[in-house]
Amino acid sequence: MKQLIAIALLLVSGSLTAETITYQYQGQDYEGFYQASATGQPLILLLHDWNGLTDYEIKRAQMLSEQGYAVFAADLFGAGIRPTKDEDKRQHTGELYQDRSKMRGLVKAALAEASALGADANSVVVMGYCFGGAAVLEMARAGAGFKGFVSFHGGLSTPEGQDYKNAQGALLIMHGAADQHISLDDFNRLAKQLEAEHKNYEMIAYGGARHAFTEWHGDRYHPEADRRSWQRFMHFLEHTLR
Repeated sequence: MKQLIAIALLLVSGSLTAETITYQYQGQDYEGFYQASATGQPLILLLHDWNGLTDYEIKRAQMLSEQGYAVFAADLFGAGIRPTKDEDKRQHTGELYQDRSKMRGLVKAALAEASALGADANSVVVMGYCFGGAAVLEMARAGAGFKGFVSFHGGLSTPEGQDYKNAQGALLIMHGAADQHISLDDFNRLAKQLEAEHKNYEMIAYGGARHAFTEWHGDRYHPEADRRSWQRFMHFLEHTLR
């Protein structure tokens, strides 16, 4: 049974629900964050980077809620697991890269939880940062029936034995051209694959932007690329979910 940790906030102008929620997947507790201003709103599933679900993702969820969307920031690591050391981050992301079925199952569990909370599970965009962006593309390759898939500086490689033949919905992939972890060669390979498979996609590379260019708390933050990518994301959501 899910446990509501935070109390819903009630505003005079309407009802704003902002809750930290404990939910389960395969017997393990996960702790996500949900925010909405009404039932039946289009849903954005937000997937975190390799730090786990932190204040950064919660702030992004709040920003999206202000635009009229229900937002569920999923937890892909487990309640209380918010790694701070790189070796721990690699461990937790590596476990999911090795178990793609579990990665997909965790996103589906977040979707089910958001639906139970009143979001419109038939009008969904899934988006993610870094590791979360890689998980977004995993869902696209798996043929998830979402309306949109959005990756911010996410992993772009396609695992052996996978492809995008079953991908549905529109893909928006935003990448830092100066990313030293995920190269423009990776970017180009994915573009060629999506083009060959005739998918509905848009890919943008921001000049001078490095990996994690949207994360304002980091030393690689690129304000202009952050502003422009967020603006494009807002237009994408308006076109895809309204």
